[in-house]
Amino acid sequence: MTINTPLGDYRWIENWITVPKTENARTHGVAVTKAGRIIIFHQANPAVLIYSPEGKLLDSWGDFPGAHGLTLVEENDTEYLWLTDEKTLQVVKTTLQGDIVQSLPVPKHPEYTGKKYIPTSAAPTPDGDIWVADGYGAHLVHRYDAGGRQIQTIDGTDGAGRFKCPHGLALDTRGSEPEIYIADRGNKRFQVYGTDGRYRRSFGEDFLTSPDVSFSAGKLLVVPELISRVSILDHNDQPVALFGANDDVNHLPGWPNNRENVTSGKFNSPHSATADSAGNIYVVEWITGGRITKLEKIS
Repeated sequence: MTINTPLGDYRWIENWITVPKTENARTHGVAVTKAGRIIIFHQANPAVLIYSPEGKLLDSWGDFPGAHGLTLVEENDTEYLWLTDEKTLQVVKTTLQGDIVQSLPVPKHPEYTGKKYIPTSAAPTPDGDIWVADGYGAHLVHRYDAGGRQIQTIDGTDGAGRFKCPHGLALDTRGSEPEIYIADRGNKRFQVYGTDGRYRRSFGEDFLTSPDVSFSAGKLLVVPELISRVSILDHNDQPVALFGANDDVNHLPGWPNNRENVTSGKFNSPHSATADSAGNIYVVEWITGGRITKLEKIS
């Protein structure tokens, strides 16, 4: 199936790979290494799956029953992963082979006297800080220094308004200086902060439905939305293309896990996305059994 978009034509490859079958496995994260290997983070054991560009499983490791956020970073020519686990509350930095090199402590905040801490995403900055989103608990974003000391907590009230599921974080480097993009999913927008922790701006309320996280591909921004599409934004964070829009599927019985509602060429519940050096886009969806789609760039 060919998808025609303002960015060119793509071949929709349904179930490009199929994760090992487990009853409750859901695909949550995806990233591409410098060597073109595709990393999948999903709620099964092992949780980290590493595939060749051709879709062959090369390696697997990690016991993360609440596997959620996956962020690939490079430091001094070495690649690492930041992983968040919503069940064990782990936020860890690992090698691509699975060795843990850093672990962040559970943050402290007055709201945790009555609410849970449930981390969903982590993003490091060039100065060594690590930002962590509590998307499913008290709806806060925490900032740690390079040594793992909590130095700031943000709730959104200094910006566009109180966070409502600050689900995903990403360091955006398309501009003149890096910024932290917070996918404020419940409020259908992004809130943008400088790496100094100061609010900059917000956008998306007029065209986003449910942003999960973001990923920059050149000057473009790839935004998987849980309901139920992938949006592509330009360098000014304005929409230029939609992939697989299926905005009404979430009203069908059993969404998102009723696979009878899943249609090739349309998304069901995108949770994360990334792109490789050839411009191919990989999308993972939050659905029992997982769903991994490759949009192969053909023109």
